[in-house]
Amino acid sequence: MNNNEQLLHTFYTAFQNKDWNTMQSYYHEKIVFNDAVFKNLEGKKVGAMWHMLLQNGKDLELIFDGIEANDQAGKAHWVVTYTFFKTGNKVINDISASFQFKDGKIIKHNDTFDFQKWAKQAFGVVGILFGRFPFFHKKISETALKSLNTFIQKNKEIYQ
Repeated sequence: MNNNEQLLHTFYTAFQNKDWNTMQSYYHEKIVFNDAVFKNLEGKKVGAMWHMLLQNGKDLELIFDGIEANDQAGKAHWVVTYTFFKTGNKVINDISASFQFKDGKIIKHNDTFDFQKWAKQAFGVVGILFGRFPFFHKKISETALKSLNTFIQKNKEIYQ
């Protein structure tokens, strides 16, 4: 296992242990994160996102595999199971992650998953009806970013 594969293994082990602080320590200060909900998060906002999600995901369980990396890039596969705190619905999200590294840390992190499938699980009938529409996707992203900004304000001693 090379250094970057070990980094990803330790990152996801910290994720399994709900240790957002260790996760954040593996990110470069100029980290950029993207997924279907959070777009172009940068710097400390990325760590704050994991902190918020782990705090809200009381019953979160994660498994990971498929870690591969070289000096510049890497990938992993992970599946997370949790109760979506806004609706109480159980979600099983299957995610492919890609990474770029700089100075021994993660500088770019992209997670890819089926938003429609996630919306169906998280929102039930509403997700089934509207999950494929861009306006719904946009609304979910806007709401998530607003929640993140509120979380950061409530934890400003950590994130400033």
